Order: sequence, then structure tokens, then C-alpha cells
Amino acid sequence: MTPTALAATHRAAFTTERPWSAVEFADLLAQRGVILCGITSAFVLGRVTFDEAEILTIATHPDRRRKGLARAALAAFCDRAVRAGAATAFLEVAADNDAARALYASENFTQVGLRRAYYHRVDGPPADAVVLRRDLTA
Repeated sequence: MTPTALAATHRAAFTTERPWSAVEFADLLAQRGVILCGITSAFVLGRVTFDEAEILTIATHPDRRRKGLARAALAAFCDRAVRAGAATAFLEVAADNDAARALYASENFTQVGLRRAYYHRVDGPPADAVVLRRDLTA
């Protein structure tokens, strides 16, 4: 998975927020503790710091949705995060992203916070971010 390919999937997946560039992906991938799981068309990118994992982004190309690819990438990320020493995982998701919220709820993520007007939208008002947490030791 190259930064350019990841950026292309991110651009296709995120049409209401600013997608990440290949340079941003390259910079993240060069950092210590970063974990990338999945395939080019459906991936999870996050990092582990001490005993916490943070999912930075999860993206699935629209043509590949509803095939279980995001769920598989999320499971692989959580497994690798545990092996790297994480006991919990956190992420933020747009409050209006019902499909993603359903996925996270089915994978035992629960709401622990809310960030008002967190996601700036290309057209329209900003969206709140729901902060989710999952215990990885259970």
C-alpha cells in the first residue's frame, strides 16, 4: 500500500471532508508506532502510544463497501494494537456517519465524548465528532 494509493482511496471515501494527501500518508507511515491494516481499497491507519491505540482514519473505496473489508481491517488493527501493548482503542467518527457508527458499535466501541463542530465540511456546516473507545483486553 503506497501513500499515493492510500490517498486515492481516502479521496474516494471522503467526499464531504478534506481527504488526506499522499504526503500526509507518507509522513504518518514514517512515524514510530504506526499500524496500517487492510488492503489498498479498505484500510485502517492508526498508532499505538504506550497502552492506547488511536485509529486515525479508516477508509473504504465506495466500490468496495458492504463486503466486510473495513470490519476485517479494523479487527486486524485491534489485534496488532494489542500485540504492540495497547489495552484500549480510541477513534472519532462524524456524528452523521451512520454506517461507520453501526460498524463501530458492532465491534464494541462505546461513546465516551463529543467534539462539537469538529469535522469541517466542503459544503455545509461542520459535523460533530463522536469519540469512541473500546477495551482491547476483554
